[in-house]
Parts: sequence; structure tokens; C-alpha cells
Amino acid sequence: MTTLLEIKSSVLRQVQACPTFRRRAEGEPAATNADPPEPAAGAWKPGDGVEFFAHMRLILKKGEGRQGLPCPEVLLRSGSPAPAEPVDPSRGLRALTQEEVEMLYEEALYTVLYRAGTMGPDQVDDQETLLGYLQQVFGTSPEEHAEAIERVKKAKAPTYALKVSVMRAKNLLAKDPNGFSDPYCMLGILPASGAPREPGPRTEQRFSFRKGSKRGGPLPAKCIQVTEVKSSTLNPVWKENFVFEIEDVSTDQLHLDIWDHDDDVSLVEACRKLNEVIGLKGMSRYFKQIVKSARANGTAGPAEDHTDDFLGCLNIPVREVPVAGEDRWFKLEPRSSASRVQGDCQLVLKLITTQRDTGMSQRGRAGFLSYMLLLSRLLQFEHRSEEPKASCWRGELSGPAATILCLHGAQNNLSALQLAVLHWQVSSRHHQTRTLDYGYLLGLLEDMQAHWEEASSLPQGQEESLADSFNAFSEFGLRLLRQLRDFFPASNSTAVYRLELLLKCLSKMQIFQPSFEVCSFRTELNADISAALKRGNREWYDRLLNTKSPREQSGPQRLAGLVELADAVYEDLQSCYGIYASLFHSITDIDFFTLTFRQLERLVAEEAWVLTEELSPKMTLEVASGLFELYVTLADIQRFWSSIPGRDSRSLALAGIHGPFLPAVKLWLQVLRDQVRWRLQGAVDVDTLEPMDASSKHSSSAATASLCFSHIQELWARLAWPDPAQAEALGTQLSQDLCAATLFYTELLRKKVDAQPGAAGEAVSEPVSGLAGRGRGRGRGGATTGLPTPPPRRGPPPQLCVVLNNVELLRKAAGQTLRGLAWPEVPSGPEGVLPRPLLGCAQALDEDLQQEVHTVTAHLTSKMVADIRKYVQHISLSPDSIQNDEAVAPLMKYLDEKLALLNTSLVKENLSRYSLGRLGRAGAWGPFTATGTGTECPCRVLEALWELLLQAILRALGANLDVSADFYGRFHFTLEALVSFFHAEGQGLPLESLKDGSYKRLEEELRLHQCSTRECIEQYYLDKLKQVARPRVRTRSVGTRPRPRTPAPRSLAQALPQRSLEQKRFGRLSVRCHYEAAEQRLVVEVLHAADLPPLDANGLSDPFVIVELGPPHLFPLVRSQRTQVKNRTLHPVYDELFYFSVPAEACRRRGACVLFTVMDHDWLSTNDFAGEAALGLGGVGGIARPQVGGSARARQPVTLHLRRPRAQVKSALRMLEGRTNKEAQEFVKRLKELEKCMEADP
Repeated sequence: MTTLLEIKSSVLRQVQACPTFRRRAEGEPAATNADPPEPAAGAWKPGDGVEFFAHMRLILKKGEGRQGLPCPEVLLRSGSPAPAEPVDPSRGLRALTQEEVEMLYEEALYTVLYRAGTMGPDQVDDQETLLGYLQQVFGTSPEEHAEAIERVKKAKAPTYALKVSVMRAKNLLAKDPNGFSDPYCMLGILPASGAPREPGPRTEQRFSFRKGSKRGGPLPAKCIQVTEVKSSTLNPVWKENFVFEIEDVSTDQLHLDIWDHDDDVSLVEACRKLNEVIGLKGMSRYFKQIVKSARANGTAGPAEDHTDDFLGCLNIPVREVPVAGEDRWFKLEPRSSASRVQGDCQLVLKLITTQRDTGMSQRGRAGFLSYMLLLSRLLQFEHRSEEPKASCWRGELSGPAATILCLHGAQNNLSALQLAVLHWQVSSRHHQTRTLDYGYLLGLLEDMQAHWEEASSLPQGQEESLADSFNAFSEFGLRLLRQLRDFFPASNSTAVYRLELLLKCLSKMQIFQPSFEVCSFRTELNADISAALKRGNREWYDRLLNTKSPREQSGPQRLAGLVELADAVYEDLQSCYGIYASLFHSITDIDFFTLTFRQLERLVAEEAWVLTEELSPKMTLEVASGLFELYVTLADIQRFWSSIPGRDSRSLALAGIHGPFLPAVKLWLQVLRDQVRWRLQGAVDVDTLEPMDASSKHSSSAATASLCFSHIQELWARLAWPDPAQAEALGTQLSQDLCAATLFYTELLRKKVDAQPGAAGEAVSEPVSGLAGRGRGRGRGGATTGLPTPPPRRGPPPQLCVVLNNVELLRKAAGQTLRGLAWPEVPSGPEGVLPRPLLGCAQALDEDLQQEVHTVTAHLTSKMVADIRKYVQHISLSPDSIQNDEAVAPLMKYLDEKLALLNTSLVKENLSRYSLGRLGRAGAWGPFTATGTGTECPCRVLEALWELLLQAILRALGANLDVSADFYGRFHFTLEALVSFFHAEGQGLPLESLKDGSYKRLEEELRLHQCSTRECIEQYYLDKLKQVARPRVRTRSVGTRPRPRTPAPRSLAQALPQRSLEQKRFGRLSVRCHYEAAEQRLVVEVLHAADLPPLDANGLSDPFVIVELGPPHLFPLVRSQRTQVKNRTLHPVYDELFYFSVPAEACRRRGACVLFTVMDHDWLSTNDFAGEAALGLGGVGGIARPQVGGSARARQPVTLHLRRPRAQVKSALRMLEGRTNKEAQEFVKRLKELEKCMEADP
């Protein structure tokens, strides 16, 4: 444990001490020409790292489904049937005794044999079919069935009654002057004779009065009933109920009249009195007498002037009333052909029985009880267990079953609400014994809700039975919710839909709770659901824990199981959020996800805390790997909570759990470092350095390395270490290991290329067309010169191209991975900027990889050096008779073909693609012009090739001295053509890159070669003036590697200190200069010098200053002068005046200057050069502008910084040395004499 706690990020300290990884390796002992360091053995398992990264991929694959919040479309993967729900036969209705079964059988037979009314089109009208169906349902033998039928036939027939509800009328005739009527209805039962039935003696009352009725309930069955009068309306609404006894169902009929009432006499009272009168004959006379009696307040009398107006009538035979009853609009009929009526009347008719001679009726069993028992019997018979998809059965009854139930319900006068309640009671109980479709149960609840306004009419016994059914079903549903994951798995769309319907059923039941007066729900259903879910969560977790990671095992044995447990918890939370949460929230308003997450997260955290405390003293590589995988899943759980808007992970039990995992994570990262090296070593060993396929240009090892880096980046993102300080240490260690692995891979590649015979050889040889047989031509001096045959064209070495592509691919992969390794900075850090250690690591790696790429690129282009030199030599030896473009064409064609080959072999850099299209102007190169879509080539190769061409031309110029101006003009043309070629109209290298470095030197030499001798001499002095006028700025050549220790300054504030140090290096000289026009002389005063370099052994110098004018051809008669020697000082003071008699016009010429040369005087040896400075005469007072008043000595002195001659100054001198004309030789000779003079004693 102590060793693990002492694991530190040593790589970070090394980076702070060493700028780059490569320089660190080069500085180690015995590192030169040594094999790459082998990975440390013992980490995980020595080998090629394949097994380790396969395990890592499994960890990452688990994380692929954990990005963001889950979608239901992803989680619902199966549409197979839902798991079977538990059933319990004891939870159904009470089993009947044999006697009760026989009574129920007779009840059903009685219903069929004594049916009345018209059968509907969907009902079975055949009596034998219905009786045979009942025999099958009750399982009786033919003899028993026949005996039961005989017993029922001997029973007394039931007493029928017609239940009539007068609902409303519409579109009646207007009989009153106000355009309305005052309609009322008179209705009664007419026997077959056409006369109304005589009342006879009163019988025992068999009907109860309707509670809360304004009229006190239906009147006893009499011959005539009347509705209330609805004043001033043509669309009256009555909604009044009447019950009429029926003596003969087959012949009796219902008669209804609608009249317009014209006085204030109570028609109800008149009808009651009129029903006491007997002996009336004829229907017309009967109703006429009703009207007359009504006017006479119940006594018969002569007709009066004011009579009620007839509005229409209805005659409905009782036998035509449907068995199930009907709710229908009837069209009003006239009394005779002379009557004029219009409109319709809505009636609800139902044919019921008031007395039944059955065993159940005799024992006082209510009709709804016998219906419930019969429905249960039929439902069990219809829902056969062998029926396929039995759990999806929606209660569809067969024709005979539906007909029998319809007959029994109508005959027992069961209301729509009672029927709905009975169907729910029976079906919900049956569902607990044999599963039904929840959609069917929900439909029963909705049907019951639609008629719930009649709840007050429910008998007390039925209300109690309904409450019991609700409690039983809620208990059954809660038991299912406790086992939610077993019976309603989130991956099964069918099961999830069943869960939705179950929740809707439970939610729908709560609507009825406030309506129960006798027996309500025992508890609040939502609270029960929450408690059931919590209990189910705990039971599921305990079962999972005992299966995967039982506490009886040791810590290392439990670790793998706990990882599986955490994964299972995460998947379950995904299901809760993506599937279950929306259902529970929308239906029951329960936050199921928060409830479950809090509970499971706390349980997992408790197990993790205990296990990490137990395993900390027993840390091994296997334990560290398991703990790392466990922490990754726990971190995913935390992030899952945080990704939900409005959730804060700081309140979780898992908050702060990363602390105990830190030692394991550090050790695992060490294992990762070693395994990466093993994997790279194995990948390079089997690599053939050939492209993987036609679409890629890198080899297999680069793809493997890139994949490894990608896995590391993904794993770091999954790790998401929350502590910033610890994350910085871990990220720094990981980034250093990644950079070291990258360089390790490049070294392996280089060793593999070096070890393969012929790897660096040339792959393609092609003849050069257009040059062979050109023969001999006239050389640059006009002599006949033999032209060498250009070399065969060679393609780029394919293995080097693959290596370059591999390095480029790995550079991108490593850069992307390093950017992905960023950790949360402290709050003061800038947002969006990489942390400083990571940024330094990335910069160092990029620098090392650039050096590696530069090395490989130089090696790649070095194979073209010989060819390019010979093509350049061909240009230099081309006869003057041919045109410049013709002489350059072979080189251009060679370059175009080589770049095309490189383009097919090398990858393009991101954001640095250069396209070389048609070269030069259209048709400039004739048949050698590059055609097609253009050639593309990586930037580095172009830069290296460009530098190679410049050096070849410089070499050719150096080998040819004292040649004609046409020779240099041709190479100037060649240089411009190459610039146009590589720039490619903005698609290639930028002009500022092309015209930098060696280009400037080459252009200067070509320009100087084309200048006259005097122009060269003037250029010599102009170059000296430029050293003073322009600050020294160091530039790098195209294709060269930047100096790592002196990065380019990013601002003027950084550049000024560098420039100041460079100016102080050789000291400074203060002078004063002016021109006296009257005497036509130039006055130069040398004042003093400071900070001169020490050139003697005593740390001092003996300085003196040489003053001369130049160029010599401008001042042919002027000799140089010098000051006195100041011994043993670095800060001499001279204060000496020098006069030069020169015309002002000569001082204004190009290049005219005063040259100050500071020397160190030595008595026993030659004088030492200390520095020089030049002052242009064009800006001296009296030359540039007339001197106005005052003393010339009062002018401010000029401070000149001493310098050493730069390359361009020496190049001009070297150019003059190569010339044979007299003026050039005399100038060079004079400079040499001046040098000798400097060496002489003063």
C-alpha cells in the first residue's frame, strides 16, 4: 500500500527539466545507437497487449450505450409476448355448491325458454342452439339436460312489464298564436281488442319508488299515464319513466298521444280520476272523453269550446321491442288522413320481468347476483386455457353467450351501470385466475365511468362487492409492480404496453373512490404503489447481489461480481428513465426514476465503500484492473444523474467515492503504459510497411496505434476524474506515457526500415523521353559541349512513404488524444485552453515528430538529389541556341511526374493541402505540361524538395564562374519558373515561404552575377548599410527544422530584448558628420566607443577606428583615415575630426557611405577585427538639406552599433573575386591592401 501511495508523476518533473522527449532520450547514457527500450514485463500479462486492449474494448463498448440520456426506441428491442403473470385460482369468485350450480342452470334455462321481444341481428334466435350451449357450459348429460328443461317448462311463466322512458320530442307543430305549443304525452297499453285494459282490483305493490324523483317515482301500472306539460316549446324534453304491466306480450301494444295543452287543469289528476270510470268502449271515444273529463275537472260532460290540439301519436307492438331494449326516435303518426302532424319522439323501451318462478328468485337472490354467477360461468367456459395467446383475450363472448347474458340482464331489469359493474367484478376476479388483456379491463372501467352518474341507484350489496373487487385488483396489481422487472421488462414492448394499461386501470379506479359511501379503498393507492416499487427495488437488488457478489465470498472474488452488479444497476436505471419513468409520471404522477435512482445508488455506494476498504491492503494488478472497471461504471452512474436537467450529483451517496479508487487507478495507468508499448511492438513486428488497402496509404501498425490512442482518449473521458488536482496528476502521467509511446513507435519504424534490405532503395525506373539523342550543342562559351543523358526517373521509396504516412497519422491521433486528455482546470484558468502541463507535452511531442518527419522527408528526397543535380547540370550545359523554356522543360516534367507519384503514395495534411495544377502559363511547357486534375502533395515534401532544388542551383552557380550573363539569365528564368510551379496560382506553397531562406541568397547571387562590376561594388556597400538600417531577423530555410531553444518571438515586446542583446554584442560607436558646402568637404568626427568586445588576454582591447568613404569609384581620390590607438580600454574616447574633400553630388549617389572599422591593435601579431558600421551620406546634414545656422559641432551625435559582415556582404565580395575585369580585381586588391594596412602598426 505504501508503494502505491508513493506513485508520483515523475514524467512531469522530467518535462519541466527537458524541453522534449527526444532530447531527454538522447541525453541518457548508452542511449546512442541502442535498441528502443523494451516495455516492462509483469504488467497484466507479458505479450503483445492484444488481450489487454480486447478487455479495454469491452469496457468502452459498455460506455457506447451510456452517452447521453437513453431513448425508448433504443431500449425497446423486443416485441415478443410478455412474460406470464402469476395466477391464483383461489382469488376468483367463490366456488358454487352443486345445489347452487343446479339452480344457476335452471335460471339460465328459464331465461331462454321464457324470452320475450325481438332478437337483434347479432343475437342467436334459435332456442335449441341456446339450450345446447348451456348444456355444454354446465357439462350436463342429455338426460339431465332434458329433465332440467321439463322442470323449467312446468314452472310458472314470468310476469312481464314494459319500461318506457319518454325522453324528448322535436320539430312539433306550432298550435298557439305565439308560434309554439305546450306539449304533453299520454301513453298506455292497449290490449288486442283495441280497448284500454280495465284496472280491476288493486294488487300487491311490486315496485319501489325512485329516490329523489320529482314525481315520486313511476306510477303503478294503469291504463293511462301522462307526462308534464312543457310550455312554449316545439322541442320538449321530459325524461320521465313509466312501467306498464303486460298481459300478452304477443298482442299488447303501447299507444302514445302528444297534445297541446290549452288550460290550467292538472291532467295527471284528471287521468287518475278517469281511470276509475269503467265501461267505456272505443279508442276514439275513450281519449275524447279524457279530454272532456279533464276540462270538467274529472267529470264527464258536454264538449266545450276550448279543446286540446292533437300533435301526433305512436302505436308500438310490445312484441317488436328488442330483447336488449332500444333507445330510438319514432316518427309521429296522424289519427286519420285528415290529421296534420310532424316531428319525432324519442323513447327508451325495455321489456322486463317482475316475477320469476326460479329457485334463485324464490330464495330471494337479487337479479344482479344471479347475473354475476352466470357471467362468471360463461367467462370461464369461453376463456379456455388451451387457447393461443390466452393472456391477450379481451373477453369476446360467443353469440350464444352474449345472447343469454343479454336476455338475463334485460329480464332482471339491470341498468347499464349495474351491467358494467358486474362485468368488471367478474372479469377482474377472473383475470387473477387466468390472465386477460388489460385493455379489456380498462374498457370495462371506462364503461362503468360513463354510467357512474347513476351510482346512487346501486344496491348496497353491489356497492360493497364493487369495493371488494377494487381492493382485490389493487393488491394484485401492487404485487405485479413489486416484480416490475420480471413481468414487465423494459426491453419488451409488449410487456411495457401491458404495464401502461395496468397503471391506467389502477389510476382509473381512484376516480370511483370518493363515490363510495359504504366501503371505500383501505389506503391511498399512490402511496401503495410507491411502497410497492421501493420494496420491489430492494428485493431485486438483494437477489442480484446474492447471485453475482455474495457477501460470503472474499473481497477479490466479489470484485468481478460487483462490477457486473454495477453494470446491471446502470442498465436498470436507463430503463427506469427511458421507459418506466414517463409511464408512472404521466399516469400516476409518481417520480419513479428519482425514487429508484436514490435507492439503488445508495445501495451500490454502500457495497463499493465496503469493498474498496477491504481491498486497499491487498492491491494487485488484477485487483487494480477490477477496481478501475468498477469505478468507471460508478462514474457513469453519477454522470447519468448529472446529465438530467436540474439534478445535482453532490447530494448522492457516490459523491466523493473516487478517493478510495485513486491508488488502483494510478496502478492501472502504469499497466496501460506497459501494455501500449507491448501492443505497438507487436504491431510493428508483423507490419509489412505496405498500405492496408487501396483507400488508405498507411500500414497496419499505424492503424493499430491510432486505435490504441483512441481507446485511451475514450477511457479518459469515461474516467472523468472529479478532483482537479488529482486529475492533473493522472492526466499528466497519461499524456507523458502517450508521448513516450508515440516516439517509441517512430523509433520502431525507423529501425524496421533500416533493418530491411533494399528498403531505402529506388523502386521505379523509367526512361526520360524527349532528351535522348539530343546530341552535342554549343556550350556557354560557344564551344561544342556534350550533353549528358539525363538519369532514369526513379520513384519515391514506397516504404519510406508508408513510414511518413504512419508518422503523420500517428501525429494526428496523438494530438487529438492529447486534446481529449484535458482535465478540469482551477477556476482561475482560462476557458478553452489546454492545461499548461498538457500544452507543454503536446508542444514537445509536436516538435519531436516534426524532427522525425523532417528526417524521413530528407531521407525520402535525398533519393532525388542525383537526378535533380543532373537536370540542373543539363540546364547549365544547354546550348545558347535553344530557348529557356525548352531547356527547363525536362526538369519541370521530372518534377511533375515525381510529385504525381508522391501524391499517390503520401497522405495530405489536414488544413495544409497544396494542389499543383497546370504549370506556368497555358501551353508554356508544350508536350511536357502537367495535365489532368492536378497534382497534390504534402507540404513537408514540397518544402524539402524546394530546398533541394535551391541548393542544387546554388551548387551549379558555384561550379561555374566567369560565364556570360545569358548563363545567369537562364537560371534566373529557371528560378522564376520553379516559383510559379510550386506556387501553382495560390494552390501550392505560399510565396512568402517560397521566397525565404535560400531563395534570397540564390536570387541575390543571380542578381549580382547579372550586374556590372560597379553595380556589384555599390551593392557591397549597400549591404553594409542595410545592416545598420534594418534589425537583424533570423529566418529559417524552407524545409528546415525550427530551432527548439529559440522560438520566434510572439510580440514586439519579446523581440526587442533579443534585438538589444544582439546590438550590444560588438559594442557601439558615436560619431558626428556633416557637409560644409562652402569648402565642399565632408567633416566626420569620431567621438567615442563603448562596450567593445575584449580581444586581448587581459580582458581589454587597444582599439582604433578606420574611416573611409565608398564606393571607391565615387571617391577615387579619397584615402582612408584612422584614429589614434587607445590602449587597454573597452570604452575609448577619441574626439578626432576628419576632413574629406568630396563634391556633394558624389555623396548623393547610390551606395555612398562612410565606413567605420574598429580594430584591436596588436604589436606582435596582426590586428584583430572588432566590428564595423556604415553611415549613409544621403541623410547627412548639408547634403540631404542645406545646413541652417548654428555650429556644426552642436548637432546631435549618431550612435552606430558595430557588427560583423553578413553573408550577403561576403557574397558580393565573392562575386567580385570571381570576375577577371580590371576594375573588379583592383577593388578586391585594394580591400586586401587595406586589410594588410590594418595589420600594420598605426
